[in-house]
Amino acid sequence: MALINEHYLKLQAGYLFPEIGRRVNEFVAANPDKKIIKMGIGDVTRPLVPTVLKAFHEGVDEQGKPESFKGYGPEQGYEFLRKAIAENAYQANGIDIPADDIIVSDGSKCDTGNIQEIFGASNKIAICDPVYPVYADTTVMSGKTGACQPNGYYEGVIYMPCTDENGFTPDLPTERPDLIFLCYPNNPTGTVASKEELTKWVNYARENKSIILFDAAYEAFITDDSIPRSIYEIEGAKEVAIEFRSFSKTAGFTGTRCAFTVIPEELKAYDSQGNAHSVKKLWLRRHSTKFNGVSYPVQKAAAAVYTPEGKKEVKEVIAYYMENARIMRESLNEIGYTVYGGVNAPYVWVKTKGGMSSWDFFDKVLNEANVVGTPGSGFGPAGEGYFRFSAFADRDNVLEAMTRIKNLS
Repeated sequence: MALINEHYLKLQAGYLFPEIGRRVNEFVAANPDKKIIKMGIGDVTRPLVPTVLKAFHEGVDEQGKPESFKGYGPEQGYEFLRKAIAENAYQANGIDIPADDIIVSDGSKCDTGNIQEIFGASNKIAICDPVYPVYADTTVMSGKTGACQPNGYYEGVIYMPCTDENGFTPDLPTERPDLIFLCYPNNPTGTVASKEELTKWVNYARENKSIILFDAAYEAFITDDSIPRSIYEIEGAKEVAIEFRSFSKTAGFTGTRCAFTVIPEELKAYDSQGNAHSVKKLWLRRHSTKFNGVSYPVQKAAAAVYTPEGKKEVKEVIAYYMENARIMRESLNEIGYTVYGGVNAPYVWVKTKGGMSSWDFFDKVLNEANVVGTPGSGFGPAGEGYFRFSAFADRDNVLEAMTRIKNLS
């Protein structure tokens, strides 16, 4: 008989966002006349900018001509895109990352979830709490945990609570991890890590032969020039860190799909005999076996993000979303909520009033204001009592949503 991967049975409930969708769909079915404003899932609402769209069309047109048609492309990504990324996202900022260290994919969600395949099942994983659910769920799927405990934590995972008491910045773990997930700007809290903070983590990883899995999907939303946009701004990081970046939120590619992972040649992991191996070679082996590459038109569109016109247009869209974040942050502050984030990230992290639970607040905002956000407890037990609003929304909807929430009883 066919046997299942029983690690999947350890997973608790459904994935966060499908559960949100289920509750919203039930409400809509019962209240078809109500206008729902969705500010929960971090999906963009602004269209692709003109320069990117033009390149996309050109790429599609090339696929219709024998002389320019492209079949299977290089799994690592076309050189023109990897070179554009290296030059504009790294080298222009004084970071020595060559194009060969960049591997193009169809999303950071996929990469942060799949990366554990190249690491052994005995590795100890450190995860912040609260944090993007994919890190914990894929750790469970990969067989690196025990059962879920009553407090919501899985056996075998090193959890690093992030609360208002520690500024939503995790302390160095007392138990040594092999792999450390860090996400900055942070999803869901909207906080950022200073150069001093990241230096602390890089030094810790070097001392303990750990590897940092650094999710920088929201780096383009940083407004403070003193905040690092890449972990490779920290000395020694190329020896201990993998960085994940995406075009999804930066350039509106959530429905188009394009991202990349950076794995420096200097990064090594070890076999059971203590022999060092190139992590990049292992990831390329996995990547080329299980992935045939992002489509040529999409990669051509992604490369257009780095043209002078593309940079200008994308920057304007990011500014639009960050203005939404400012409106939400200030509006919620005015009516007495304690609010975090929304300055260097497109997420606003709100503390509920009166000790109300995250899901109770979700239901209240949905039923009384017809606004959808994301319950903080869905990001981990330490997120209980908090709520996330996304700035990826239409401006008029943001203004209307804030007015509705102000009128909540």
